[in-house]
Amino acid sequence: MVGQKAPVYVLGVGMTKFIKPRGKVDYPELGFEAGTKALLDAHINYDDVDQGVACYCYGDSTCGQRVFYQFGMTGIPVYNVNNNCSTGSTGLYMGRNMIAHGAADCVLVIGFEKMFPGSLQTFFQDRANPTGTSSLIMKETRGVTKAPGAAQMFGNAGREHMEKYGSKMEDFAEIARINHAHSKNNPYSQFQDEYSLDQVMQSTMIHEPLTKLQCCPTSDGSAAAVLVSQDFLDARPELKSQAILIAGQCMATDTPDLFNKSAIELIGYSMSSVAAKTALAEAKVSPSEVKVCELHDCFSANEMVTIEALGLAPRGKAHELIRKGGITYGGQVVINPSGGLISKGHPLGATGLAQCAELVWHMRGWANNRSVKDTTVALQHNLGLGGAVVVTVYKRGDGKAAQDLSDEQVGKANGLGYNPATHAKGFTKAQVESVRSKKARSEWAIQDTEEKVQARF
Repeated sequence: MVGQKAPVYVLGVGMTKFIKPRGKVDYPELGFEAGTKALLDAHINYDDVDQGVACYCYGDSTCGQRVFYQFGMTGIPVYNVNNNCSTGSTGLYMGRNMIAHGAADCVLVIGFEKMFPGSLQTFFQDRANPTGTSSLIMKETRGVTKAPGAAQMFGNAGREHMEKYGSKMEDFAEIARINHAHSKNNPYSQFQDEYSLDQVMQSTMIHEPLTKLQCCPTSDGSAAAVLVSQDFLDARPELKSQAILIAGQCMATDTPDLFNKSAIELIGYSMSSVAAKTALAEAKVSPSEVKVCELHDCFSANEMVTIEALGLAPRGKAHELIRKGGITYGGQVVINPSGGLISKGHPLGATGLAQCAELVWHMRGWANNRSVKDTTVALQHNLGLGGAVVVTVYKRGDGKAAQDLSDEQVGKANGLGYNPATHAKGFTKAQVESVRSKKARSEWAIQDTEEKVQARF
């Protein structure tokens, strides 16, 4: 029997703007920017951090130390996590576990990714592909085309949903239209362009029902979170109003249903369903209470089936919810107010932590240009094929509904002079000094990272 978990709070978050992968910004710089912002947001110094978790898929081993050493060389454990597209929230899950079971009081989690342009490719050609067994099922059930592998896998799930439940091409396009529209209000989004339903449907067909504007882009970027214990927070009572409780969380991997020859199961429907039920139960929340949700929409088809896996719509009825305006402002639940992966971008290791940052800003009342009235609960879903999924439920520490704060109020309260939820900005030399270790640091570790970050703002 797993013991009762002690409470864990997200005290600080920060992220970079997500950008096209053009190789212009390297990962030490991306991770430093997000980590600095999270530490500033948490009002702590790196010396307060007991353990570090670095999240990335592309890069040699120990990239995490390269990023973390810039803040200090305090000798703490630093873990390097690689779990496909769910890497960032796997780090979040690890950090929460460390604190909940007494191994740490303060954990810094930084996710970063420097990607290659174009669709995802297999890196190692001389060994078994971890998703090779799934590819065999796909080949046997639906055949293989020249489209990118992930687009085929998720597109096939969309086809199965259409065949079984009667969803139409327009329903998938509407998901993308909504997410693109939402991204206008997110200063960190890679794209902030609005499209009509027609434009989404007329964009290049990748793998039916998925057109180009229904597929997430590859991106460079970073996001970070500071997680703390009740004791850590009690020692800093002035920060309680900004601390957001991880009220429920579950990380799950695949069930044997993965191989039952259903295209919907092949993209992890069952593990998403298990994770959602478990996390919601731990938080004592029903899906109907969720007003805002960051959902892993790597493709519109994944959002369609995951709406059902999370319990936000009955099985086979997601398209009905979409048709009545149920997944945007004025509807049942606002899904992907950030613009989602489809418009915000998807730097694999950073995505789960960017979702966390978005929802923390909502729960604090800082996301005033995209908030959802009376939000008491926020839901996060981050999935990787291969497979792993993490579902996290957030509540305010005081259990109340989020109340909007103006940019001016936020800038005054956080001491930064601006609201990071609505404006993407840099930081000063003095601010960097305030977060870097006072007891153990080396200029060899930081090189000219700080100057490079400043040059971009």
